[in-house]
Amino acid sequence: MDIHQAIKERKSVRRYRPDPVPAEKLATVLDAMRLAPSGRNAQPWKFIVVRDAGLKEKLVEACNGQRFVGEAPVVVVGCGWEQRAYSKMGGYWNSLSVDVAIALDHLTLTAVAEGLGTCWIGSFKEDTVKEILGIPQEVKVIALMALGYPAVEPEAKPRKSLEEVVVFDSWD
Repeated sequence: MDIHQAIKERKSVRRYRPDPVPAEKLATVLDAMRLAPSGRNAQPWKFIVVRDAGLKEKLVEACNGQRFVGEAPVVVVGCGWEQRAYSKMGGYWNSLSVDVAIALDHLTLTAVAEGLGTCWIGSFKEDTVKEILGIPQEVKVIALMALGYPAVEPEAKPRKSLEEVVVFDSWD
């Protein structure tokens, strides 16, 4: 599958089959994530791959009751250190959130090519996720990602036209 096709086919999956993700497919998507670029190549991240049913069930509550978090065979938790990220992004902020998001997006697109589905999870209680997974206080939890075989094929969401979102040479 070419990259453009993977981008077109990627959708947020909120219902998963119970089938485990085979080790070789998991390794493929995790390696794609590992290869992502980061500001100044700092790679200020660590990813926790959660497969334990008990931990995933605890994460459901940490993710504000989103049931699919516990139903997905795998949940990847993207974390990192702000002090290790490129500190002058835009001249005033660090690159951690962008770096982790790029890595997780590499995972999502590779997952599509492997016949897997994903869903970004941005609604979570960071302190609770840290407590459940033993994440140190100085580490930020950026996002969680459900991963597994889709139980249903989600419908594509509408997208704005290219003309609505792209301008050339200046804002106007």
